[in-house]
Amino acid sequence: MKSFSSEPGDQAAGGNRNQSGRPAPFIRHLAGFGLEMTRFHTDVLQVNLGRLCNQSCEHCHLEAGPDRKEVMSAETMKAVEALARVNSFQVIDFTGGSPELVPGLLEFMDRLAYLAPRLIFRTNLTAWFDHGPDDLPGRLKKNQVVIEASLPSLNRDQVAAQRGPGVWEKSLAALRRLNDLGYGLVSGLELNLVSNPVGTDPPPSQSQAEETWKRELFEKQGLSFNHLRCLANVPLGRFGQWLRQSGGFEAYLAGLAARFNPLAVAGLMCRTQVSISWDGWLYDCDFNLAAGIPLGSGKTHITEIKGPPPAGTPIARGDHCYACTAGTGFT
Repeated sequence: MKSFSSEPGDQAAGGNRNQSGRPAPFIRHLAGFGLEMTRFHTDVLQVNLGRLCNQSCEHCHLEAGPDRKEVMSAETMKAVEALARVNSFQVIDFTGGSPELVPGLLEFMDRLAYLAPRLIFRTNLTAWFDHGPDDLPGRLKKNQVVIEASLPSLNRDQVAAQRGPGVWEKSLAALRRLNDLGYGLVSGLELNLVSNPVGTDPPPSQSQAEETWKRELFEKQGLSFNHLRCLANVPLGRFGQWLRQSGGFEAYLAGLAARFNPLAVAGLMCRTQVSISWDGWLYDCDFNLAAGIPLGSGKTHITEIKGPPPAGTPIARGDHCYACTAGTGFT
């Protein structure tokens, strides 16, 4: 994750709002800074294994949960593997939902481990602890998979408010087991934490928050990790619905636009990755997947391609992109 200086785009945000207070469409906001969004070389393959999850988090852009049936089939996994075999991806990124709940995950991950130098596994920490394969942590260690573990807060009550009772305790137990395996402590076993604010507050300064989190988790829980990611909540899915129901959608979007950082645009994830959904459709990012917005180059299925979109092709945008360009952004 790259870091950029956080310079809010107040001039463009304030000068391009309609009478309702909603900021200008994101694409026009970009143009106001003389920016555009096209692809660089695509070297990251993100694989969304489905919407099945053991939690129903209030901020989830995918509206994932225990009752969702969308999971990647063995046939689609084979198509993903075939794509990875003929392309030089530097990173393969497993996400969801809860990837650990998808049948065939361990074998799928083992096969892809030989096809890219870096694998990333995104987890809410409790799915494998409650329901996932018992040997998942060991398999992650064997393949030296980078773990991006979601933990909303250092406060037990805030975690419970966003994710439910008992999640704090289970998350700490999962982190303790990962530390016991060497994650967060040994070179080659990278453990990063990802924090989304509870509610509409913007994320804190990442460098300052990381220092605080490392100190408190070590002093109070004896736990270690490598890096902290502080990300804004994206106004999609359950969080977007809550904003609309509470009448706060326009104000939240305007707040994101006011924190627009033009320097973050160059490092956005969508510029170097392609995201594949559980049913094989391609997207520029996981947020566009959630919003149902196909590739900027056109709706495409994995069975129709031999490689990712080439450099220079357009990236599909929406107003939710304000979340990815606020502050240090999603990079």
